[in-house]
Amino acid sequence: MLAEAASLVILLSLDGVRPDYLGRDELPAFARMAREGLRAEALVPVFPSSTFPNHVSLASCAPVDRHGIVANRFVDRERGVFDYANDASWIEAEPLWVTAERQGVRAATFFWVGSETPWQGVAATFREAPFDASVTETEKVDRILGWLDLPPAERPRLVMSWWHGADSEGHDHGPAAPETREALRGQDRELARLLAGLDARGAWASTTLLLVSDHGMSELGGSVDPLDVLGERGIAGRFVSGGPFGHLFLDDPARAGEAAAALDALERVEAWTAAALPERFRYRHPTRTGDVFVLAEPPLRLGGGSLVGDLRVALGNLFGRTLGVHGYDPARSPEMRAIFLALGRGVPAGARTGPVSALDVAPTVTRLLGIEPPRSCEGKPIEPIGAGR
Repeated sequence: MLAEAASLVILLSLDGVRPDYLGRDELPAFARMAREGLRAEALVPVFPSSTFPNHVSLASCAPVDRHGIVANRFVDRERGVFDYANDASWIEAEPLWVTAERQGVRAATFFWVGSETPWQGVAATFREAPFDASVTETEKVDRILGWLDLPPAERPRLVMSWWHGADSEGHDHGPAAPETREALRGQDRELARLLAGLDARGAWASTTLLLVSDHGMSELGGSVDPLDVLGERGIAGRFVSGGPFGHLFLDDPARAGEAAAALDALERVEAWTAAALPERFRYRHPTRTGDVFVLAEPPLRLGGGSLVGDLRVALGNLFGRTLGVHGYDPARSPEMRAIFLALGRGVPAGARTGPVSALDVAPTVTRLLGIEPPRSCEGKPIEPIGAGR
């Protein structure tokens, strides 16, 4: 049993897991969390529904126009290229582990986006670095339980960890593939190990486990290259693709309106100049938004901005493979929705709630810890979690 236990929150993110995945197979650990705790109908990601933007929003309760991580890979006009970087200096809103440490709460992170370096001089007390995709969830569970076994004065009260989920398999085989389903069964087995470890330590009176994902997955069906379309009109530039969305940096920015109109005329494609980007996206950034922003609807992907991505799609088409993609507008594409489950201290058993926002996760964590939320927070705690703490 955890000695002299203060409140503890464990936040796990399983990459690329849709809500409907949880009903397709026998997943005992997920089922236990839903039965004994709270399950939301869905977690609605921020736009775009991609890994890096959403992990930073989950941790900061700030939308993308405030935290600045506009994609997994993007261009900053002043600083250069961000390419899956694990450097917190790119983040412009306070992340949760910094919030905790600033208020005297020890934090531990295991591969959460942006957690591997200090943010404005503050870092988690315990952090794993550098990122290594080959590290298994078995190692992560062992490390989390090891942190819980530390003496009370040394033990973290906030633990955050990224797990593989079913993202890679969803991309490579599609959301309905046997490989995707098997990946989630493997995640369930490791989640069961974590639950058993918490059981064995008598930890539930002081511990809340929150389980989220960053986005869903949709089956890919077609591709269009914006640069090919614009080339026919003599418009040149650089396109940085995020899958179904992307930023166009023009050689002649004065032609942005013309370029946006040409791309917007395509079927299943919308395009805006940076100044005209709809406020509902909360996506306009002073140095990281292209001259033109382009967004496709499912099942289309925007090519021409990533050689690796284009090659992967070409090989998939050549061999007749089904592929998966995400990044669409979650307000219009239900398949982009993610999961939210909670179990333990402050969580009513068998509770159900409607869709919750990714921005509401961090303030739920801080309510459970009894501290103030991150400084740029725009979310609110998810009811009824921690309401009676």
